[in-house]
Amino acid sequence: MLSVQTSSSLDLLLHKTLFYFGVNKDQWSYTVGHTFGSTWTQVLSVTAIYLFAVFAGKLLMKNRKPFVLKSFTLFHNLTLSIGSALLLLLFVEQLLPKLTSNGLFWSICHNDAWTRKLELLYYINYLIKWYEFVDTILLVLKKKNTPFLHVYHHSMTMILCFTQLNGTTPVSWVPVTINLFVHVIMYYYYYLTSLGVRVFWKKLVTVIQIAQFVIDLVFVYFCSYNLFVHRYNINLPCYGSCRGSDSAAIFGCYLLSSYLFLFVKFFFDTYRSASIKQKKQ
Repeated sequence: MLSVQTSSSLDLLLHKTLFYFGVNKDQWSYTVGHTFGSTWTQVLSVTAIYLFAVFAGKLLMKNRKPFVLKSFTLFHNLTLSIGSALLLLLFVEQLLPKLTSNGLFWSICHNDAWTRKLELLYYINYLIKWYEFVDTILLVLKKKNTPFLHVYHHSMTMILCFTQLNGTTPVSWVPVTINLFVHVIMYYYYYLTSLGVRVFWKKLVTVIQIAQFVIDLVFVYFCSYNLFVHRYNINLPCYGSCRGSDSAAIFGCYLLSSYLFLFVKFFFDTYRSASIKQKKQ
């Protein structure tokens, strides 16, 4: 009962916040070409600006002293941790009744599983991905390493959220909610390290991220398989039809697969080399 009341309070807070910006939560809908950030031109332009800012920023900082930015870094990480937790609770409020009444397959594939309220939450999550570009800008200003995985993951996740919004894929809630859960932990970890706290569970963050992509791929490949087999009458067994566009399904499978490969590689490169250094000492 307490969780329901908490979620309802969060929904009311969301309604009031959006109303302050002139948006009626109950009437809002994502419209390609009309809603902010809903076109490929906008998405690719922002991605190009992000990449330019990263590489140009590194050149500008080459002969400069790194910025400290401790206060803003603390605020940034704590805001993303708390914000991810609040958005996750809003997703749970919308998804739990549908899961209990209609089942898992309905919730990840059925046409009616894509609702206006969930669409709004997906859109908010998508906009947060734009803000998360600040992660990289902070690293550049502090003259810290910006590995390929970091830049690739930030830029492509924003594009992934965009493609799934346009493709209206109901299974989106699986990777989105797991990612929000991971971000609650990850950004809290960053917050603690920014405070100078030595955190012993750094390795666990990477393990959770890898587990996230394994679960994501099971769901996304399952839904994509059913989508193509049912839609194109392929003579293969399937569970039923799945809502979503072909391009969104293909892009989701490709990108999440690449994430899994890159994060596993990062895990072994990081912790295997650390283990070898310890043995030499």
